[in-house]
Amino acid sequence: MHKYNHAIKVQIRFSDIDPLNHVNNSCLFQYFDLGRINYMQAVLGKEHQWTDVSVVIVHLETDFFSPVFANDDIEVRTRLLEFGNRSMKMEQCIIDRIDLQIKAKCVTVLAGFNTKTSLSAEISDDFKQKFIDFEQSPA
Repeated sequence: MHKYNHAIKVQIRFSDIDPLNHVNNSCLFQYFDLGRINYMQAVLGKEHQWTDVSVVIVHLETDFFSPVFANDDIEVRTRLLEFGNRSMKMEQCIIDRIDLQIKAKCVTVLAGFNTKTSLSAEISDDFKQKFIDFEQSPA
């Protein structure tokens, strides 16, 4: 398994469960969001203003490997895969904390975005460097 410098435990809610005692796959996207937001806070700092975030999600690709059940103990692991001039790619896994089985995997592409003009924009070197430094730090 690849190195992940960020993980967050997920509390499964009763409302996430379907009649077969599985977590509905649509809820897994909420778990990925939770992981992504917490990852961004870890990289940018909790005082960072979300209105200043210079990227938006433009693509999600998800694989579901094994169902998540009501009593599973899971976490979301998040890491940066790559940066371009106008985009970044992240990978996330939902993992069983007991047996380390990967339940689902998501690759997300985020594009640079100017919040004032609502247009595509380059991602600043300062923004990129914060992520690169975080990823290069010991886990």
